[in-house]
Amino acid sequence: MAREQNRTSRLEARISPDGLAAVKRAAEIQGRSVSDFVVAAAQDAAHRTIEEAHIIRLSLEDQRVFAEAIIDPPEPTPALRRSLRRHRELITKTR
Repeated sequence: MAREQNRTSRLEARISPDGLAAVKRAAEIQGRSVSDFVVAAAQDAAHRTIEEAHIIRLSLEDQRVFAEAIIDPPEPTPALRRSLRRHRELITKTR
């Protein structure tokens, strides 16, 4: 990951002495400063979290059902027909 050259924001956090010792050791192993290590780790965790929130994982059976629904969708229910009719009415009024 490219290192940001112009850091302009500050982040503060409290950590237990044992946690700090582990972070210092890990930073040392990677040859980084504690600050650089923490920033990189936080950014990696943030990217993973965001990615996981945007990816939908389905079982094989759920994939099959989803694909079948796209290929051969079921007939609209009465509630869906009413909703579509109401949507069209609202859209027509706003134009």
